[in-house]
Amino acid sequence: MIGIIFEFANEFVDIRVDGNNVLFRNNPNSGFVTIDNLKLNETGVIKEFPDLDGREDWKEEAIKRFKEKIASIETERDKIEYIKEDLKKYGYKPVAIQRQGFRTAKIK
Repeated sequence: MIGIIFEFANEFVDIRVDGNNVLFRNNPNSGFVTIDNLKLNETGVIKEFPDLDGREDWKEEAIKRFKEKIASIETERDKIEYIKEDLKKYGYKPVAIQRQGFRTAKIK
């Protein structure tokens, strides 16, 4: 299991990758949720996937594509790198990475 912490708009977002499961939380006192439980921005999804514009099922299709992309990446470390690079495009700043069995390391 590998986790990464991002800072976004004075808020921290914690993302964990465990195999093909990607879990998210933005409050350290709350539990982790899957992408199915996240509130997605339609404009952001359409920007990433222009072919979903005007479709009723844009959210479900975006989630499906995310899960397929994650499943296609072999290692947890590569999955974290993909998520890190993808979220950096939207203003998320990676702060720290956590690997199971290791101390948390700051990202410079």
